[in-house]
Amino acid sequence: MSSQGTGHGGVRGARRRGRRRGRTDCVARRADKHGRGAQPGRMTHFLGTHTNRLDAKGRVSIPAPFRAALRPETGGNATVVLRPSHTHPCVEGWPEREFHALATPLDSLDMFSDAHDDLAATIFADAYPLEADREGRIVLTEFLVTHANLTESVVFMGLGRTFQIWEPAAAERRRAEARERARALKLTLPGGSA
Repeated sequence: MSSQGTGHGGVRGARRRGRRRGRTDCVARRADKHGRGAQPGRMTHFLGTHTNRLDAKGRVSIPAPFRAALRPETGGNATVVLRPSHTHPCVEGWPEREFHALATPLDSLDMFSDAHDDLAATIFADAYPLEADREGRIVLTEFLVTHANLTESVVFMGLGRTFQIWEPAAAERRRAEARERARALKLTLPGGSA
């Protein structure tokens, strides 16, 4: 009798073992602040599009994969900085460290110039640091809800290092426009290899 297709031996067994190995090899990796030394256990980018319910008090659950990316390496609850996008009708979500890094390029502008003051007000004046509760919920301020025209259902859209919160129909339009523009302009990533 051939060992193919029985137990853990043969071709099927090899495939099963390969799949199991593949799962552990594909575990999310976490990098240090310089992007080096990935470690297993935690996503470092916001991926995918997720829909969640916004309740009457402005509470919404951050999607579990996004919470994992936000959670500090020392443990504890996920912390996020939310701000209204100044280019789109949505709310931007930033990990604290990424958000505070915005101060570095801002420091290159003359501190008392109109450019500095305008950008600082745009970036920081309406920013809200929030810590998710044990269930991963945050409370969106009325200002953010109004800015993004949010109602009962919201879409979390992953953008790699950050994410956005959209009204569902607006999110679909934005994704379609982005894909069409990227296709029309034949956009690619510089210097990358597949």
